[in-house]
Amino acid sequence: MNRLEINSSPSVDRQLSVSHQAGAKYFRTLDALAASVSLIGLADAIYLTTQHFAGQNVRCTVVTGCNEVLTSPFASIGGIPLAALGAFAYFSVFSLAILSFFGYAQTRKLFVALVTLMFVITLWLIYVQAFVLHKFCSFCLLSAFVTFALAGIVIAGKLKR
Repeated sequence: MNRLEINSSPSVDRQLSVSHQAGAKYFRTLDALAASVSLIGLADAIYLTTQHFAGQNVRCTVVTGCNEVLTSPFASIGGIPLAALGAFAYFSVFSLAILSFFGYAQTRKLFVALVTLMFVITLWLIYVQAFVLHKFCSFCLLSAFVTFALAGIVIAGKLKR
């Protein structure tokens, strides 16, 4: 009877190990990038939230319409400013990215789900600014850019798998 023997050489094992390490390094880089980018969104959302609760007007420098957007009926849900919800979302993304960076791979699914939800909501809010309010808020657009960057990081992670 012939037996099929699989012989694993040290060089093959080393190649697999190097490949696995390169993949792990790639995902750690994406996690670090996502954590860093989410801090930009967090700072933006905290600023808008504090301005809201302080009753201060937000000055736009790039586009006009910040106050119109931020005081519109679309700017809060049940009295809670969307910026506060955004701050919570960005903090959650930061936390999940850090946990993933330190090896908690199961957090990656939550990270992808949250960023996907943020992306869909961002698309809706851009639609509202463009076609309902006909005004734009530069801080809101910064948040949209951050969310799009996070979605790009998610896609980069999916393409590597």
